[in-house]
Amino acid sequence: MVELISAIVATLVGVIFALSTYERWLNKKKIHELAWASSLSMFAIAAFALALGAAGSWNHLLFKVFYLFGAILNVPFLALGTVYLQFGEKIGNKVAKVLVLLAFLVTGMMISAPFLAPLPLHHLAQGSKVFSVLPRLFAGVGSGVGATVVFVGAIASFFRTNTLRFKVSNALIAIGTAVTGASGLLNSLANAMTAFSITLVIGITIIYFGFIAATTAKVPAKVS
Repeated sequence: MVELISAIVATLVGVIFALSTYERWLNKKKIHELAWASSLSMFAIAAFALALGAAGSWNHLLFKVFYLFGAILNVPFLALGTVYLQFGEKIGNKVAKVLVLLAFLVTGMMISAPFLAPLPLHHLAQGSKVFSVLPRLFAGVGSGVGATVVFVGAIASFFRTNTLRFKVSNALIAIGTAVTGASGLLNSLANAMTAFSITLVIGITIIYFGFIAATTAKVPAKVS
């Protein structure tokens, strides 16, 4: 029951924050907010798959949806927002084209990826125990590189600006990214569904408020 409740909360938080960020993009047309909204939507989809698995039993389709959006794609799209803010639309658009192409390729790969072991029905499986090297490689590289881009961008902006609001926003984004990364680590090492859901909620909440602080400040500055 605790696993189900925490997964439902994670889903609701992801949906609310994704819709809020998408609305901000519609109002202001700032492309980095569209990247953030896409990433938060993926967090919500992964959390919803997690809730369905906790409510009943896991199946191959459900776990692939969870793994694709929760372990592979969400953090790279979060990092795309950082690229737009740090380097502008010209470079950001080039990165976005490559990322979208890779997203389609990875989706096709996940659809056809075989399971190497029986999928546990009543707890969250570890990708290392059910998938071959390729899906796990994409998950590791995507999450690792994406989180590094977000974290380094946030830290760089923290020291580059003298505005307290921007310092707080970048600190929140860096901390939130570290927390969401810890959620994946908990699953891969401890197979802890409840801890995964709780750290996911905490992480995206911190990141979201970092976004709000960054985009509502009156003093223009580059943040991530």
